[in-house]
Amino acid sequence: MATENQGNERLKGGGASDSKLRWWQLSLLGVACTIGTGFFLGSGIAVRIGGPSSLISFLLAAAVTLVVFDALARMTASEPLEGSFRAYAKKAFGRWAGFGSGWVYWSSELLIVGSQLAALSLFTRYWLPNVPMWIFAACYGFLGLIVVLIGTKAFDRVENVFAVVKICAIALFIVLAVLVLLGVAAGDGRPLSLKDAVYPYFPNGFPGWWSSLLFAFYAFGGIEVMGLMATRLKKPEEAPKAGRIMLLLLAAVYTVSLLLAMTLVPWETFHSKKSPFMLALLPYGMPWAQSLFNAVLIVAGFSTMVASLFGVTRILVTLAKDKDAPPFFSKVWLNRPLAAIGLTSIGLALSAVLSMAMPGSIYEFFTTAAGLMLLYNWMFILATSVKLLKASGWCRVKAFGGMGVLLAAVSGAVFHDTSRPGFYMSLGFVAAIGTLTLIMRKRWKHSEEGQGGPHHDNPVQAFSPEQKSKSFKSKIRAKAD
Repeated sequence: MATENQGNERLKGGGASDSKLRWWQLSLLGVACTIGTGFFLGSGIAVRIGGPSSLISFLLAAAVTLVVFDALARMTASEPLEGSFRAYAKKAFGRWAGFGSGWVYWSSELLIVGSQLAALSLFTRYWLPNVPMWIFAACYGFLGLIVVLIGTKAFDRVENVFAVVKICAIALFIVLAVLVLLGVAAGDGRPLSLKDAVYPYFPNGFPGWWSSLLFAFYAFGGIEVMGLMATRLKKPEEAPKAGRIMLLLLAAVYTVSLLLAMTLVPWETFHSKKSPFMLALLPYGMPWAQSLFNAVLIVAGFSTMVASLFGVTRILVTLAKDKDAPPFFSKVWLNRPLAAIGLTSIGLALSAVLSMAMPGSIYEFFTTAAGLMLLYNWMFILATSVKLLKASGWCRVKAFGGMGVLLAAVSGAVFHDTSRPGFYMSLGFVAAIGTLTLIMRKRWKHSEEGQGGPHHDNPVQAFSPEQKSKSFKSKIRAKAD
């Protein structure tokens, strides 16, 4: 146990005093890891597809995201494990589950990081249109790796600042929108009444709303990184509280800000090339707001990119420690996992090159596939919690209900041209990783039989009494119910 704790500290890049978090600090880091281009830019796609009914999609996505994180947090509170969701998958179902979920997460996040770099480069060209995109991508990628390389202390500080900036930006939009509705701010635009803004509520029918659900979930991506950091809480049992407050805050500001945006301009004007908040303020004589929200988009994109880099590096180290990746990547030099950071750097560069070399629509299919793969992992987290926590009653209803909504969001991708190719690509990625998992499983079995040892790919049915007291277990279940 001492060796594992020392390894964790090396990975974090600081001493024990640097690694401990209070619940509100985890909530703030969760805001930083979650609010990104998926909301500031992608929300326009959800509204465009589903119309005003997409507001239901955001509320439903927030509720299911809370269920997923609550399940992950309760497992963390019961037994903090390095590797978070993949470690619990391994404990519940065997080595194959930890291997598969870890590599699905690693590959999907690297693809998303490439798209974030491309988006950051496009946003920066708003001010410097003559500079090649690859220069911006190289600069942002280098800065992101520096933050990860410095360690957890730098990551925490940078993300805390970015979280405050993003929340303040949304709050500023809400204030400006209210001033417009009160007639204080003037311009050429004319706000709509609330009735006209949301009518008809299902303009594209039920299939349109169904398809918008997927893009609403994208606005909440990032809870996996929050789960990886939950092991650093001073009181692990406060992890569910941190996620609950963070997600309730996001659900409120997401729905209120989008409703106001649809009141300022018709929702039909939203598109995927520009933030709906920039479009909403455009007719009201606020040219400075365009530059301001473009800067916020850069902050949001860079923040979620750094969180993704942190997550893929962390998960690669835990894979290597379990020999589900070459053990070389778990080695530490200068108190840092330099080998893992090096592979992340190579993957980052390749993903960035793909994002700028491939036609835009094709690469969008890849990133849509990567986002869907994250939702597959969320379903696996819920299945894992049912197995490990021996969920019953209301807790079990929430887990299976959450899996049902996630499955509905994934299947909704089939009904729209924007997401359909990405859906089929995601199945291809999962099939490839699944095939590799089957091959590795045979090798593990052959290796263990050759050594004459027992086969260790058997799942642990539940957290044992030795790992947590009965009173603590009852307390966790009582909170969940």
